[in-house]
Amino acid sequence: MKQFLVIGLGRFGLSVAQTLVDNGHEVLGVDEEEDLVELAAERITHAVQADATEKRALLSLGAKNFDVAVIGIGQDLEASILCTMIAKEVGIPYVVAKAQNHLHGRVLEKTGADRVVFPERDMGVRVANNLVSTNILDYIELSDDYRIMEVKAPKFTHGKTLAQLRLPTKYGVNIIAIKKGAEDINVAPSAEDVIDPEDILVTVGTNSQLLKLGAK
Repeated sequence: MKQFLVIGLGRFGLSVAQTLVDNGHEVLGVDEEEDLVELAAERITHAVQADATEKRALLSLGAKNFDVAVIGIGQDLEASILCTMIAKEVGIPYVVAKAQNHLHGRVLEKTGADRVVFPERDMGVRVANNLVSTNILDYIELSDDYRIMEVKAPKFTHGKTLAQLRLPTKYGVNIIAIKKGAEDINVAPSAEDVIDPEDILVTVGTNSQLLKLGAK
């Protein structure tokens, strides 16, 4: 069980913190706003009102004992950057920071963030992808160009083997797993595996390639 420090208990921070708690982890939430702390206290392990831009305040909360820090501060860019820097300075091994835009993200990376997330942008991409194709269920961004995407098996794949489909050749897409229901996941599909109509294909490729497959 990991211990997480979540700084900033707005919609993003509280959502992350509550999900971590629901998955069995201990979470300390920190925010300057009393009403946000009171709301979070009902949903997560611990919630404290403090100024996380003060190094002494974080040290007094035992910040260096946490495995991961999530910096969920939104509009206050200076506070976001300071908290990221301090979290690394006090020795937290892995720091995830929320960014408002690409420039903010670059600064956070330079400041020491191990991972930068763009919730608004990513949600926009998810919505757009779903509008383009209802077959696309979810995705993970590996880089600016490559993604892992879950796609409902398109009709043209039904009843065919991966060898027959030749997806890497035709679409530049590789199938890395096939989900057959909630419990049955084939994590190393062979060329002879047959795609069923209810299957979910876990695919990897460029965004354009994956969208092309999802639109079929």
